[in-house]
Amino acid sequence: MVAETDSPRRQPKGDKRDRTRTQLLEAARSLIRERGHEHTTLEAIAERAGMTTGAIYGNFKNRDELFISLGQTYWAPIKPRVKPGSTFAEILRALADATLAVIPDRSAAAVGRLTGMAYTLTHEELRAKVAEVTARSYAFGEQWLRSVTKEEDLPMPADQLVRVIHALTEGLVFQRLLTPELMPDEIFHAAFAALGRKTSAI
Repeated sequence: MVAETDSPRRQPKGDKRDRTRTQLLEAARSLIRERGHEHTTLEAIAERAGMTTGAIYGNFKNRDELFISLGQTYWAPIKPRVKPGSTFAEILRALADATLAVIPDRSAAAVGRLTGMAYTLTHEELRAKVAEVTARSYAFGEQWLRSVTKEEDLPMPADQLVRVIHALTEGLVFQRLLTPELMPDEIFHAAFAALGRKTSAI
């Protein structure tokens, strides 16, 4: 006997929307792997997902928004586990651990990420939209940093630090995927530990 909550008719509409978005993103991802970003059309994505283009426009404003959602889904933000009252050194250690933990998922998505970045660099309108999304992410990261530690404990202003952490994690991950034998775990921990050291002014 099937429970009532398992019936598709009784599932919340949000669940159906999430499933539709997931199917569309998976279709887009597979097509981009086969054809590249330039030759992946909304019509082809809809056909691959077994849907109409109306389903796409019901979930994404346009092709650029769909591509941005791909990045947010398959290259999701790194979320460290930080205990209340942690020192800044402990927060950095948690960031190093969290960065190492996402490497298997990043490995599966790395080629798509890099080709997406290359495509974005040559399409100014998409690049501007990515800049807006990234700016919001930085603002969120800045707010999070200020909620878990004191500003005076940081080696630089929080708005600068989130950008440095982002660049550091991206660089470490890509280099680990490219030359894993040269980027062991201890390099990640050393990099974040160094970030936490304050230097006195000359």
